[in-house]
Amino acid sequence: MFKSSGAQLTIVGLVASMLAIAPDAAWSQAAPPPTLGLQSPAQQSAPAQPTQPAEPPPASRDENPGLINEIGKLFEKSKSLLPPLKSPSETIDDLNARTRDAGQSLSNMAKPSTMVKGRAGCLVAANGAPDCKAGADRLCQSKGYKEGNSLDTDAAEKCSPKVYMPGYKRQPGDCRTENFVTRAMCQ
Repeated sequence: MFKSSGAQLTIVGLVASMLAIAPDAAWSQAAPPPTLGLQSPAQQSAPAQPTQPAEPPPASRDENPGLINEIGKLFEKSKSLLPPLKSPSETIDDLNARTRDAGQSLSNMAKPSTMVKGRAGCLVAANGAPDCKAGADRLCQSKGYKEGNSLDTDAAEKCSPKVYMPGYKRQPGDCRTENFVTRAMCQ
């Protein structure tokens, strides 16, 4: 709807510019402009000559070379440039198809995730760092889910009992740090 009004404004602008450039072109092409009763000296002294019949008028009045006809041609050309408008039933059918496609896309998305709380130990990786993915999976599987990702972890130091004896000097390797998954996002 807005495209056609833009085309109409363009055509009106073209017509206005034609009228501003050549105001004589706006007069009918069949009759000379009015003279208001005044005649120039050339018109007074020129004898009337018999007019010879010009070309016969066209059989059809469809091709009148006037300004209005040219504006009509511009409107006809602008119609062919614009895309055809859809009927209301076609528009509703397109909308229904898009809605159906969006519904299928939503149903194909992963099921919503759920956060669970608990405590599952993290394994120690080959480089010595904690591997909490396996701990998150175990925590989620204990709650009935397939797998999970850790959201929160906790660490605790676990030492041998001899560290707590009076007078014992702590040695490297007497204690180790254990990591636990305490919250996980399960699917």
